[in-house]
Amino acid sequence: MKICVLPGDGIGPEIIDQTLRVLEALRGDGVNFEAEFALVGGAAVDATGKPLPEATSKLADEADALLLGAVGGPKWDSYPRDQRPELGLLGIRKQLQLFANLRPAILYPELANASSLKPEIVSGLDILIVRELTGDIYFGQPRGIETREIDGKTQRYGFNTMHYSESEIRRIGRVAFEAARKRRGKVCSVDKMNVLETTQLWRDVMNELAPEYPDVELSHMLVDNAAMQLVKAPKQFDVMVTGNMFGDILSDEASMLTGSIGMLPSASLDENNKGMYEPCHGSAPDIAGKGVANPLATILSVAMMMRYTFAKEEVALRIENAVKKVLAQGYRTGDIYEPGTTKVGTRQMGDAVIAAL
Repeated sequence: MKICVLPGDGIGPEIIDQTLRVLEALRGDGVNFEAEFALVGGAAVDATGKPLPEATSKLADEADALLLGAVGGPKWDSYPRDQRPELGLLGIRKQLQLFANLRPAILYPELANASSLKPEIVSGLDILIVRELTGDIYFGQPRGIETREIDGKTQRYGFNTMHYSESEIRRIGRVAFEAARKRRGKVCSVDKMNVLETTQLWRDVMNELAPEYPDVELSHMLVDNAAMQLVKAPKQFDVMVTGNMFGDILSDEASMLTGSIGMLPSASLDENNKGMYEPCHGSAPDIAGKGVANPLATILSVAMMMRYTFAKEEVALRIENAVKKVLAQGYRTGDIYEPGTTKVGTRQMGDAVIAAL
């Protein structure tokens, strides 16, 4: 198991430290991994001037899986576009063809009160959001900001291009249908076909795929309605599948149903299940270096790594059950703390998970 470790920016290095301690604790149980560290994001810009240095690209190619902390922060917001930390992340996804992002949104019973919604609306929530990662408006050409003559005035003009090929849509559709087969047998495809031709094609291709999966029920929803339904009645969903931009927004929204984005892992996979694993949350520069960040999402992302890339389901379950046990014991970082529970820091949470393995 060769793992390329990318601590990144902000709280990234702190949460990665605890996750590697958990992996180390499992070493005796068939988890024989080799970790190699590399720079990405803002840390890479500071050291090399590039968000994705060549050395990191090479290591990413050679590794079996990648483990990422977080990238970005206000420090780099004013940098030129080609030095934005997020480009490091987008570059790895593109280079490795990590086209499928899987984000589970699971509400642990112990955290029902941490959600901003009423417990009866979110209790027992278990959604999987499947997001296409390598196409859509984020990568479409042409794009840019130009000076143009409009209405007799010279003014700045911004433009981007949304596009998908049917093979890209079919590929991500299959991931969603296959996932639904192992879950509750329902796929909801999210689009905006009433105004966007690209997403009309998306809906058409999903309908063409559906007969190949007679055991899975396919439904469709416009993205604005899906955003409302996630807040109003989230338990109606099993697997949601959508494009890059809509998936970016909906997966963050779904994560907040669970009470803390600090609880949610994420897997980005290629066609052979090589993947990059990371927490859903950002780099949280406001709390970086204070030892208070929640490492559980990153630890749970390693469980996903064991399940999807290394096919070690028993190890994945061990990690997930350890996290459940720690929550049941009442340990909480600040983001999920409530009166009557025990507030702990990043390292103490790591200690608790290792003890519960």
